[in-house]
Amino acid sequence: MSSEPTARATGAPRLGEPLPDALLDDGERMTREELRAVQLHRLRATLRHAYDNVELYRTKFDRAGVRPEDCGTLEDLVRFPFTTKADLRDTYPFGMFAVPMSEVRRVHASSGTTGRPTVVGYTDNDLSMWADVVARSLRAAGARPGDKVHVSYGYGLFTGGLGAHYGAERAGCTVIPASGGMTARQVQIIQDFRPEIIMVTPSYMLTLLDEFERQGIDPRTTSLRIGVFGAEPWTEGIRREIEGRMDLHAVDIYGLSEVCGPGVAQECVDTKDGLHVWEDHFYPEIVDPLTGESVPDGGRGELTFTSLTKEALPVIRYRTHDLTRLLPGTARPAFRRIEKITGRCDDMIILRGVNVFPSQIEEIVLAAPGVAPHFQIRLSRRGRMDHMAVLVEARPGTAPEARTAAAAQIAKGVKDGVGVTVEVTIVEPETLERSVGKIRRIKDLRDRDH
Repeated sequence: MSSEPTARATGAPRLGEPLPDALLDDGERMTREELRAVQLHRLRATLRHAYDNVELYRTKFDRAGVRPEDCGTLEDLVRFPFTTKADLRDTYPFGMFAVPMSEVRRVHASSGTTGRPTVVGYTDNDLSMWADVVARSLRAAGARPGDKVHVSYGYGLFTGGLGAHYGAERAGCTVIPASGGMTARQVQIIQDFRPEIIMVTPSYMLTLLDEFERQGIDPRTTSLRIGVFGAEPWTEGIRREIEGRMDLHAVDIYGLSEVCGPGVAQECVDTKDGLHVWEDHFYPEIVDPLTGESVPDGGRGELTFTSLTKEALPVIRYRTHDLTRLLPGTARPAFRRIEKITGRCDDMIILRGVNVFPSQIEEIVLAAPGVAPHFQIRLSRRGRMDHMAVLVEARPGTAPEARTAAAAQIAKGVKDGVGVTVEVTIVEPETLERSVGKIRRIKDLRDRDH
């Protein structure tokens, strides 16, 4: 089976085919020089807005010995302090809002699974800007007015569902607000309503693919021609898996609730070479995750963002924990790209002195025959030593001897490629926990072993 999508649907984008100029918005038509002038004007206004209206920022700036007027160039931003998730949690729920609650039209929040949730607010202008950048992202992904968009991101306090919804409407598309869950019903809706585009986490897309095949439906025969996948890191191996099984273009969308939600950056379907950051609204930097020192473009480090147009919750140098690097723009030359994010500072596992990322394990699992792209890493202690086990689902019909061979191949791949010894177990199909939102690849049992 070929892994190259044919983009069979009428009007489907072809690789290398640029977006017609008439569909570009004013921001996308700017030159790099024009963009930098806009960024500086908006940055200085944002610093002033944050300082005047948020006590935490006023305190941070004063302690660092800087004031908004000290920002004379974009390069001066490095003089200002970082914002972290802890800042939002410490001011829970509304302490970082820069406008009165009477001007806040919507509130979203993170899941709060590791502590207090981070709460974000939006004014009318914020919501309009958010819809604009998601619409821009969808156009870059290949969407056109009149397309039907099946939204399988969760609705509610999570930003994914409503962010995708209003952005798709702003792009002139018809929205099918499926949300997450009820997988068999989602397959039926896709078959009956015939959407051209799906917006969903890549892990849940794999679950939908399994359900299509369980029902005896060839996923390559559906109406879907574009998948816009986000809310969790995913690798090129997952792209090949999805495109090969479903005959669509799989592209990446990036965002996080503290900065806006989905639509901060988008991969263009005609190049598929990383995500263009919509820098007229979100100013990116790369810093060393340990020292906080700036890293030049092209160097790898932690991604930070400063919002340039947000009113209710401006963020200054927000540390995302996502690891990537900044590269020149291609399909949208004025906007720099970030490489596909496949790891986070806080997802890194240190196992017997070796740094391990789940994405490294994923690539090795995807290369093994007879297994599905569903796996879980379990960390425990045996005596005084950390132990890693990798549980991987077999594909239906995989013979016992093939499972044994796959386990051996994965263990060897991890040892050779990552440098650690792991225990690999191939489990029955559909026995590992599925997620309708963000997948939890790591189960850390080490505290229980004390």
